[in-house]
Amino acid sequence: MLMVERDLRIHVGSLGAVEFKKGYYIYVGSGQKNLEKRIQRHKRRIKKVKWHIDYLTTRSDVKVLKAAAYNLPKKYECIIADILRSMRFKPIRGFGSTDCRCISHLYEVDLDFDRIVDEVSDKIRAKPVELDS
Repeated sequence: MLMVERDLRIHVGSLGAVEFKKGYYIYVGSGQKNLEKRIQRHKRRIKKVKWHIDYLTTRSDVKVLKAAAYNLPKKYECIIADILRSMRFKPIRGFGSTDCRCISHLYEVDLDFDRIVDEVSDKIRAKPVELDS
């Protein structure tokens, strides 16, 4: 879960200028190898900008608050993104989904993170793995 501390307009690679309202967001990614290292990378501000999410996480007014991870095949990245869409969260169009047919892999959310994780877990019939991060 990310917290955007103020309204932002950020240039995000090929997406161009993207508006982010102050609030909370959930990003769905797939870190098939070295998952904990990937999450730690997302928490660092100083890094080479490689993915859409990096345009947010390098900002001082964006905080990475929590993460949940599942030991599932890569296809679940899109399944979980679709679940968030079906929960009526607002998609940031095209964000993190340039290599698939999803509307987005970043959603503005208004529910408690743990409740969202519980609902997603119920729908995919899996529990998050324990993370050291």
